Order: sequence, then structure tokens, then C-alpha cells
Amino acid sequence: MSMLDKLKGLLKGHEDAASKGIDKGGDYVDERTQDKYRGQVDTAQDKLKDQLGGMDRDRDQPPQ
Repeated sequence: MSMLDKLKGLLKGHEDAASKGIDKGGDYVDERTQDKYRGQVDTAQDKLKDQLGGMDRDRDQPPQ
């Protein structure tokens, strides 16, 4: 069993909290870098959410 599988198992049932944590982490990086890498951070957030089971993304943002 891979580390990602173990992480998915731990997050099962807590998708909302994990999604909020990913968003909060991305916001922190954006703040610290003064939005210099905002596009890359958003892409990383989306990919991480997809890897962790396709958690709901913010639907109010247009696809990039």
C-alpha cells in the first residue's frame, strides 16, 4: 500500500476539511509570495485535490 493510499484512507469522510486545508495552504503561499506564483499554486491545489479523490473544487472559478 502506497503512502497516497494510506492518506486517502485517513481522509475518507473528511474531504471537506482536507479541501479547506489545501485551500488554506495555497492562500498562505500566495500571501508569502505576494501572488507571484498564483497560477502554479492553483494548479498544484487542483492536482492535489484530484489525487486525494476528486474532492469538490470551487465551482465559481472558470477553468484555466
